[in-house]
Amino acid sequence: MNTKLTPGKPALTIAALKQEAKRFLAAFSKEHPELFGITDGKAVGTYVEEKFNVYLRERYEYQSGNAAVGIDFPALEVDVKATSVRQPQSSCPFRSAEQKVYGLGYNLLVFVYEKIDDAPRKTAVLDFKNVVFVRADKTADFQTTKGILGILDREGNAEDIVAFLEERNLFLDEVGRMHLAEKIMHERPCLGYLTISNALQWRLQYGRVIKLASDGKTEGVENVLA
Repeated sequence: MNTKLTPGKPALTIAALKQEAKRFLAAFSKEHPELFGITDGKAVGTYVEEKFNVYLRERYEYQSGNAAVGIDFPALEVDVKATSVRQPQSSCPFRSAEQKVYGLGYNLLVFVYEKIDDAPRKTAVLDFKNVVFVRADKTADFQTTKGILGILDREGNAEDIVAFLEERNLFLDEVGRMHLAEKIMHERPCLGYLTISNALQWRLQYGRVIKLASDGKTEGVENVLA
């Protein structure tokens, strides 16, 4: 459901979203009794994402996403994910096999937390280790794009690309692989930094971008807490 815009509040921008993510964590309580005993990472992630949206709605004018749109901030082309540091991953809607090559089509803001249950006090403690912003053009699959760029740099042709795509088991038939290969020959992809596993929904794994954000040396992968 779209959030009704409230006159008088400033419009939310990507720069403000990053800044407010840092402020949100400073104001967000570390103790959450309602999460005590919950082991479902998706439930914890949804809880954090909803709390962040409540925080933002009090301060900014924006339209939140819905199931049809598929991302949290469609006007900004940003999706928010919250994931455990123990297994930093999440799922996202599968749109096309090209997402592995050219990226998801939107930016990611990833909250990485450690959850610890305090049994004597019957509460859960959330300790946020990282907040990573991944620019849309860096959201493709690392191994897929690295392989394709290597083929292009070695003067490979469309047939070489087709063979590589077949080896990578992308969800494409023969015609689809050739179509994508021809596009790649004319539109060189960027190196992506996610690990994207094939499934009915993409499985995104964030270990690499967390490390790159901490190092602070990779364009398009930013440590928001720095």
